[in-house]
Amino acid sequence: MQIKPKLSFWQIWNMCFGFLGIQFGFALQGGFMSRIFQTLGAEKDALPLLWIAAPLTGLLVQPIIGYLSDRTWHPLLGRRRPYFLIGAVFSSVALLFMPQSSALWMAVGLLWVLDASINISMEPFRALVADKLPESQRSYGFVVQTLIIGIGTWVASNLPWFINQLGVSNVAGPGVVPSSVKIAFAIGALVFLVSILVTVLTTREDPPEDLAQFLLEKKRGKLVPDIVGQVIAMPPEMLRIGIVQFFSWLSFFSMWSMATPALTDHVFHAPAPNPNAFNLALPAQAEAFASANAAFQNAADLVGSFMGYYGLSSMVVA
Repeated sequence: MQIKPKLSFWQIWNMCFGFLGIQFGFALQGGFMSRIFQTLGAEKDALPLLWIAAPLTGLLVQPIIGYLSDRTWHPLLGRRRPYFLIGAVFSSVALLFMPQSSALWMAVGLLWVLDASINISMEPFRALVADKLPESQRSYGFVVQTLIIGIGTWVASNLPWFINQLGVSNVAGPGVVPSSVKIAFAIGALVFLVSILVTVLTTREDPPEDLAQFLLEKKRGKLVPDIVGQVIAMPPEMLRIGIVQFFSWLSFFSMWSMATPALTDHVFHAPAPNPNAFNLALPAQAEAFASANAAFQNAADLVGSFMGYYGLSSMVVA
C-alpha cells in the first residue's frame, strides 16, 4: 500500500481553496435566487417548485459524478481535477448570465445548469481529501475545507449589500434585476473559476498503484447496477449520517427557497411588488411601484446578508 506523505498547511489550503468558489456559487444562489425569481414576476407559492432543481440535481448528479470520478484517470489532470474544471466553467457561465435573465423561464433554466455544475465540481472535492491526506490529517483537511466554506459563504452573502454601499444601485425597473446583484454574480463567477484553477494548478494527484488493473476494473463497471449495489450495501454508520442529512437538507431547502419572501414580508414589511397591480403609465402609480420595489430590494439585501451568518458560525467552529 502506498504511504501518503503529510502535507503542509499551505498544501492543504491550496487543495481546498476551490471550495471558496463553490461556496460563492452556493451562497449567491441560496441568498438571492428567490429575489431574482420574484423580481421576474414569480409568485411566492411557486418558489419551491422553481427551486426543485436544487434537490433533484444533487440527488442525481452527485452519485453519478462520484462513481465516474472514482473510475477516471487523466495523464495530466488526474482523477478529480477534470470534474473541478468542467463544473467551474459551466457554473461561472451560469452565474454570469443568471441575473441578466429577462424572463422567469430563463432564470429557472440557468438554475438547473448552475446547480448541476456546482455539484459536478463539489462532489469530488471531499474525495480529494481522502485521496491526498494520510489518516492522521484527514480531519484537519476537512476543518480547512469548513473554514474556507465559511469565508466564502459570508463574503458572497454580503456582496450585493456591500456593492450597494459603494454606490451601485440595488433597484431597477419592473422585471429587471438590480445592477448590484448583477455585479455580485459576475464577481462570483470570477471567484469560482479562479479558485478552482488555484486548486487544479497547485495540487498534484497520484496515479493508481496498479494502473492496468484500475483501467480493467473501469471497463467492467456498470453505472446504475454499481450505484444501486453500493446503496444497498451502505454501512450502518453511513445510513445514520444519511438520516441526519435528510432532516438538515429539509431545513436548508426551506430556508433557501422561502427566506426572502418570509422575511421581506413579515419582518421588514416590504413584500415584492407585483407590476401588474400598478398602472405604470400613471406617474403616481409608477412612483408607488418604485417606492415599494426599493423597499423590497433593500430588505432583500439584508436577508441575503443575514443568511451569511451560518458561514460565520462554521468558521468559528472550524
